Amino acid sequence: MSKVNLPTKGPLLTRTGWSSFIVALIVVCAVAPLLNLVVPADSVWHMSDYAIGLVGKIMCYAIAALAMDLIWGYTGILSLGHGMFFALGGYAMGMYLMRQIGHDGNYKSDLPDFMVFLSWKELPWHWALSGSFGATLFLVVFAPGLVALIFGFFAFRSRIKGVYFSIITQAMTFAAMLLFFRNETGFGGNNGFTDFKRILGVPMATTSMRMFLFVLTGLTLLGFFLFAKWLVGSKYGRVLQAIRDAETRVMFSGYSPLGYKLSIWVISAVMCGVAGALYVTQVGIINPSEMSPANSIEIAVWAAVGGRATLIGPILGAFIVNGAKSWLTVAYPEFWLYFLGALFIAVTLFLPDGVVGLVKKLKGAKA
Repeated sequence: MSKVNLPTKGPLLTRTGWSSFIVALIVVCAVAPLLNLVVPADSVWHMSDYAIGLVGKIMCYAIAALAMDLIWGYTGILSLGHGMFFALGGYAMGMYLMRQIGHDGNYKSDLPDFMVFLSWKELPWHWALSGSFGATLFLVVFAPGLVALIFGFFAFRSRIKGVYFSIITQAMTFAAMLLFFRNETGFGGNNGFTDFKRILGVPMATTSMRMFLFVLTGLTLLGFFLFAKWLVGSKYGRVLQAIRDAETRVMFSGYSPLGYKLSIWVISAVMCGVAGALYVTQVGIINPSEMSPANSIEIAVWAAVGGRATLIGPILGAFIVNGAKSWLTVAYPEFWLYFLGALFIAVTLFLPDGVVGLVKKLKGAKA
């Protein structure tokens, strides 16, 4: 009896497919906005300032979704606190931008306007490095990374996992939001930071600066995507997936899950911090509402809708969900939250592998 070779499912994208995706991403993120310099304003190919800002913002969300995929999709740890890391990076950049306002503010003082309004006489200690752009870049990475390191060490060492870990991360984010709401903490209270004027002495409201920030965000997304692709394809990434599937067996095989889980947790938090910093420069505001539990849940929704453990999926999910949000909040604002809830339920019940998983199934059915 002859052996029958059954067809096997190939990868979602071949090497050519990956290359095409990367090239397309570069074109969208770099070439498209630069065409505005030569394309007439009334042309269909001209991107408005609103479109540049919207897509730039969604690319920041895509970075956060990619970070969620590394910790949830590939390591099996559902975090409901990534909104805090996103906001910490945003606040670090916002502090620098507030210092850049200087005497251009309403009160003509070296202190931010809200501090003058509250009769502050000097900057608090945690604003000490906010006047340096280099130090700000360091804080964008260091602040969320340090918080993730401290929290993750105690949580993972105590072997907290599953729904308990998710609840604790959500509680941590909610506590941080309440802390940042307080005026005496020096983070602007309810209003947060806004009305930014310049970055590195260059006005932020110009079209050229918007384009630069758009391209920078796209290249950052591309860089993190390539880094994540390399990471999950390495031995380190295979151990992470083994921890996701059978952590006890990994321990019996001689590997300590603590170091792997803690390191990917910190990497994921840093990615969210960078996304938050880029978000603030394009949206022009940061306040404690970015730490709301709902925002962290949305990050998980983006990853689930696109498809966990795929890398491409969370990016697509961020664009799909936020594109729909942008349209629905204008056309049917009262139905947006119902749509989001229904979408998450539908994906959980009928598309557990997300949009990318659906594409795989359709591809397998045609094969």
